[in-house]
Amino acid sequence: MPVTGPDFISFQTCDLDASQAFYKRYLGLVRSQAGPPHAVVFETTPIAFALRDIVPGTDLASAAQPDIGATIWIHATGVQAIHDALAADGHTIVSAPIDGPFGRTFTFADPDGYQVTLHDRA
Repeated sequence: MPVTGPDFISFQTCDLDASQAFYKRYLGLVRSQAGPPHAVVFETTPIAFALRDIVPGTDLASAAQPDIGATIWIHATGVQAIHDALAADGHTIVSAPIDGPFGRTFTFADPDGYQVTLHDRA
């Protein structure tokens, strides 16, 4: 089989510095030394996660939701604490925390409107 699966996820962002600070503050992501100057690659495993400047010709501002149709799930520890910090600071919680087959799970919107689901069961 020539394809083995996803190994890189990247969001285009309107403000690279603000988005990097958001993911660092709330998710604890650490910037990797790898990556080009127009992007921030985080030290995530098993799949690399990155933010990048907007590709010319892309208009995120006109999109109601930039990732419509895609679902991004990220494993995390302390899911409830992350939710509580985001909610306390007024960030959009798309779906409240629930306990389900993937453990404690909730969905938030990042500064560009990307919806990300966190879950704590590996």
